[in-house]
Amino acid sequence: MKRYPPFDPPEYVQFRPDPDVQAAWRRTIDADPARRRMLATLRPAALVRLYEGMVRFRLHDIALKRWVRQGVISKAWLGTGEEAVTVGAVHALRKGDLVGPMIRNAGAAHEMGMPVAAMLKAYLGTGDQITRGRDLHTGDPARGVIPPNSMMANLVPVFTGIGIALRRRGEPRVALTWVGDGATRTAAFHQGINFAATMKVPVVFVVQDNRVALGTPTERHTAGDLAALSQAYGVSGLECDGNNILDVWSAARLLVDRCRKGDGPAILTARTFRMGGHATHDEAEARSLFTPEQFRDWGRRDPIGTFEAYLIGYGPSLDGTRRTGAALKRANRSLLEAAEARVTVEVEAAAQEALESRQDRMPAPEDAMRDVYAEPVVTVIPAPGAGRAVTPARPRLRGRRPGGKSRPGGGRRRVS
Repeated sequence: MKRYPPFDPPEYVQFRPDPDVQAAWRRTIDADPARRRMLATLRPAALVRLYEGMVRFRLHDIALKRWVRQGVISKAWLGTGEEAVTVGAVHALRKGDLVGPMIRNAGAAHEMGMPVAAMLKAYLGTGDQITRGRDLHTGDPARGVIPPNSMMANLVPVFTGIGIALRRRGEPRVALTWVGDGATRTAAFHQGINFAATMKVPVVFVVQDNRVALGTPTERHTAGDLAALSQAYGVSGLECDGNNILDVWSAARLLVDRCRKGDGPAILTARTFRMGGHATHDEAEARSLFTPEQFRDWGRRDPIGTFEAYLIGYGPSLDGTRRTGAALKRANRSLLEAAEARVTVEVEAAAQEALESRQDRMPAPEDAMRDVYAEPVVTVIPAPGAGRAVTPARPRLRGRRPGGKSRPGGGRRRVS
């Protein structure tokens, strides 16, 4: 993949496949028989889609970082170095399933079918996308993407509720959401997971252990092993190398299949590393939290670079033709370059579309109140001796009178 010195971490700019890292990468995907059997079902086209998904995610984040440097936006929250945790998990699902990405899992949105332009427009606050300028935490329920909010782990109880609904309806669908290592220490996580376990909902919770919560390294906020959470709550659980997309995909797929059969929920613990700051404004602080050696070590494990090296050096024929040796490597390299070129054009066009929307499609002031309240109820009652007349009903306020007594009637109903 092309590297971008002004925007990529320096370790990625200097990336070259490391023989020891690549050997460990291959051992990981061969270590577990169940995952190995699952990986055997992946067709070459699916491998290319996994690669494209990570490249799309990386380029989406580079577009945001470029805008920060240009003063278009003030800051952005990126998933650089953690693309495999998001893309691998999403591709383990099937059509009709649901995801709840946190802001560092933005790649889940475009891998579920959201246009990259719509995602970028949410950052710009334009009026021609689903949040209509209100929030950069975007999604699209029609595509199975439930928008997140800023409060960490709050999607855990939300997705528990979604899982209850799926189970009661008897729908063979699975929901999946992510939570950071620091957010596993919250009440929302504990209450949500505990209720999910007792209700046996078809939900996979991905614990994205990227070694730091905001500015606090994992060892300073958690004494135990995060992989033991599944035992604590009595649910299925697996660990995976969060920088190895095939390990993420196969582990997630095993847990998704269990949930679909009724053996849910499940926790997938993905070990990865945050290669930048909490957001673009504190990258220097992030560099001070860990040693240069740690950044170099994780830099050699770039999820895109290592997967690319594997596909070129050890992968199957990606175009289905029978080749071996150097000819196979050249063909696979050429196919991956073509895939990257396609995605690059897609993201560049999306960024241009978003910037054009910023010129003349910003929301009107009155849009701030659109779809916040339900429309007043209208009733049709007979008018004595004169047919029928339409009269608006009195508002039915849902709340309490001063003094604490319930108000029996009306008003506007708040909707989410």
